[in-house]
Amino acid sequence: MEKWDPLSLRERINKLFEVSQASSGLPDSPTWAPVVDIYETSEEFVVKAELPEVTESNMNITVEGNVLMIGGERKFHCEGRSYYQVERAYGGFSRSFLLPADVDKDNITATLNDGILKIVLPKKVKDLPRHIEIK
Repeated sequence: MEKWDPLSLRERINKLFEVSQASSGLPDSPTWAPVVDIYETSEEFVVKAELPEVTESNMNITVEGNVLMIGGERKFHCEGRSYYQVERAYGGFSRSFLLPADVDKDNITATLNDGILKIVLPKKVKDLPRHIEIK
């Protein structure tokens, strides 16, 4: 059985050029990428992404072909404050992952709780071999 590698070629290339894209000011280029954990159980794959201060209305999760895409924006609200230092990244973000063939795309669910986005990708139910008795 082949081990699932969730990072798409596009994601790997984006990581290589992440610093130069962010500093180039190119329109539509992500300015930061949320960190993710991905794990597998016997029934599902789970993707957990850290998205503090990102609301559901400012994020988009799509499945296109065999690619799961998470994108959106974390907005900076200065609200009349005088900041001395801002280290956290704001603006658009995008991550994409190749899905394994055995994901049940019709039953993917997502929840957002305390800034953690959890996407559950259930595995397709496999038909078990059935013994047929000869009468």
